[in-house]
Formats: sequence, C-alpha cells, structure tokens
Amino acid sequence: MLGPAVLGGSAIVALVIGSWLFKRFRGRSAGERRSWERHTDAQERDPPVDIGDVEETAIREFSDHHSGERRAVCKIEGFVVFVEDVPDDCDPTDVIRIKILSFNRGHTSATATHLETV
Repeated sequence: MLGPAVLGGSAIVALVIGSWLFKRFRGRSAGERRSWERHTDAQERDPPVDIGDVEETAIREFSDHHSGERRAVCKIEGFVVFVEDVPDDCDPTDVIRIKILSFNRGHTSATATHLETV
C-alpha cells in the first residue's frame, strides 16, 4: 500500500507533466502558432532564388555571425538571406545588390555577398 506522501508526490508530478504537455501542444499563443506555421511552410516551399542569382533587396537589420562578422539580414519574398561583406556605412532600409552564394541545410535561408549599394 502506498502512503499519502507518495500519492501526493505522484499527483504533483502528473500535474506538472500534464500542464507542460498542454502548453507544448495546445497552449501556444496566437503569435507562436503563426510563427510555427510560417516556419513549417518555409520548410516545404522552394526558395525564390537560386545560387548565382543577383538580386536587389533592402536591409532589414544586422546580426552578428558566430564568426564575429556583421551580416545584413534581408528578405526576398519572405525568404531570409544573410549577406556578408556589407560596408560599415550601410544602414537598415538601404537597398543593396547581392549575389546568392549558398543555402542552409534545409533551404530555409541563404547566404549572399554584397555587390553594391544601390
């Protein structure tokens, strides 16, 4: 026969696991669900660019690459492109011409190099 402490502890563990499962699968906010749906859609669609394409796009923001290099973050038809070799005098909203160099493993983003500021 189990004591009341063991039963109470089991009930607490079951409650914690149950609430975690609920939040994980059903309790996401509307924004989190939309973000997850966009992520899933991006994994299923073909990129709007090919390696070697030259495109004009606006800089959305800058991020620091794990190598320490500053990279511009751009989007082409909602597809994220990380641009290297961007001059220090470029700012967000500047329009630049880029050349697509490669894709990440899942083809959900690309790496490009800066050609010129338009």
